[in-house]
Amino acid sequence: MLVKDCILSAPGKAILHGEHAVVHGKVALAVSVNLRTYLRIKATTDGKVCINLPNINTFLCWDVTELKSLVPDPCGNKEEGKLLNAELVKCLREFAGITNGNLDTSNMATLAFLYIYISMFGSSELPSLMVTVWSELPTGAGLGSSAAFSVCLAAALLCASGAISPPLRESEHTARWCQEDLELINSWAFQGEMIIHGNPSGVDNAVGTWGGMLRFLSGKIIPLSRVPLLRILLTNTKVPRSTKVLVAGVKDKINKFPTIMTPVLDSVDAISNTCEKVLSEMTHEPITGEHYKILEELIDINQHHLNVMGVGHPALDTLCRVTLARGLHSKLTGAGGGGCGITLLRPEDEDKEMTELCGLSGASGLAAVKYES
Repeated sequence: MLVKDCILSAPGKAILHGEHAVVHGKVALAVSVNLRTYLRIKATTDGKVCINLPNINTFLCWDVTELKSLVPDPCGNKEEGKLLNAELVKCLREFAGITNGNLDTSNMATLAFLYIYISMFGSSELPSLMVTVWSELPTGAGLGSSAAFSVCLAAALLCASGAISPPLRESEHTARWCQEDLELINSWAFQGEMIIHGNPSGVDNAVGTWGGMLRFLSGKIIPLSRVPLLRILLTNTKVPRSTKVLVAGVKDKINKFPTIMTPVLDSVDAISNTCEKVLSEMTHEPITGEHYKILEELIDINQHHLNVMGVGHPALDTLCRVTLARGLHSKLTGAGGGGCGITLLRPEDEDKEMTELCGLSGASGLAAVKYES
């Protein structure tokens, strides 16, 4: 099998509204940010498949013949990546020695890679490859690092298998896959996310695949092309947490207190829809302070709801308190329990003030980013 070398990338994401509620059939609004994960795939001739993840100090190699023995029958249906093969996941976990007690970032990334690689090529010859992935995105911070990783893997291996065209053709500087190719990439990336997170909503991999701003509801993705450009301050609390554990905790709380939690989810849904309406208005009429005031109030209300769901953290409370003292409004983004928070900036907010705010928050790794349209 002829595998062409290529380099590609996928963006991270921030959720404006709807995290956790989206898992239970509510609307989420998510945007891509200008922090990316990059992947280089290179064909080799040594009979091995290797993955290099320098950000998490991981470098692993396997003999192709050894992996071939794990291929289920039938396998290698690269035209359809929707259903997770639970038996293959089990076999790969045993092969890699991954138990419930060592589900760290390195192990889960490895498992996702092996699963997509074997599933993609299983019915034919397994190619000898070197795959290197590096990222500007911190892991476990709520910025979609695992989804960007899964999107890069899916796109690169689909290209290598010939299922989709390479990302760049000769003489081109930029390229864009067609809708059908993007949907195929997204379906395989979602499998990677299921392996890493258990029961993901699909929002993160969708943003990593399509970019821009998306409205997500029950698996249906609607790109929002006419939205204003917002400035957002990202704060990484550097408090690690598990998305899988937090999602399960919210589900348990909903099952335990359905009459209490269902209205909370409905309210979050209404927040997402109201935010979308305001953003649409901001593209059709002059932007005013009242528009920003509504967006800020929605951020405050949603943050309280997320605390009710049990996914807040003292570090995030500190962020909200420090920014509010300076007239700014913040909320967690992603799974919560630490990770990252977002702060909405108005056009008149100066960069100098933002630098001072970073020092006062007590958190490191802050950066002002704009979502990519």
